Amino acid sequence: MAEGLTKEITVHSVEDTWALAAKIAAKLKPGMVLALQGDLGAGKTTFMQGLGYALGVRRPITSPTFTLSMEYPTERFLLVHFDLYRLTGPGDLLNIGYFEYLEEGAVVALEWPERAGELLPRDAVRLTFRLTGEESTRKIRIEGLSLE
Repeated sequence: MAEGLTKEITVHSVEDTWALAAKIAAKLKPGMVLALQGDLGAGKTTFMQGLGYALGVRRPITSPTFTLSMEYPTERFLLVHFDLYRLTGPGDLLNIGYFEYLEEGAVVALEWPERAGELLPRDAVRLTFRLTGEESTRKIRIEGLSLE
């Protein structure tokens, strides 16, 4: 991860979250990994919905908790959304096509990325979502990607 590429943004609504997701979508390149961290209800799925929309996905994006992964074709690359919550360890990630997606140029978004262990690339863009105590307000820390 590049040093100095850390920013924390406060969002006050779904619309703010989607606007931030659109800025990030514009910066994505094939083969990138997004590591989405945060408690349940912190905004990870809302962010993914905004990201998908900004990339032209017009079908519902939901958290793939029970399917483990969902694919969303875009004009630029395949967006793959993994939920690693139910995995027992990094080895499970190998069995569900993680490296194949990256080799094919997909952008991979991982919820619960700590379960990927050493398989999480050092240059992954880390997004940490935190509840603030205010109903619709979240803090989102972005590491490894410049929004400038």
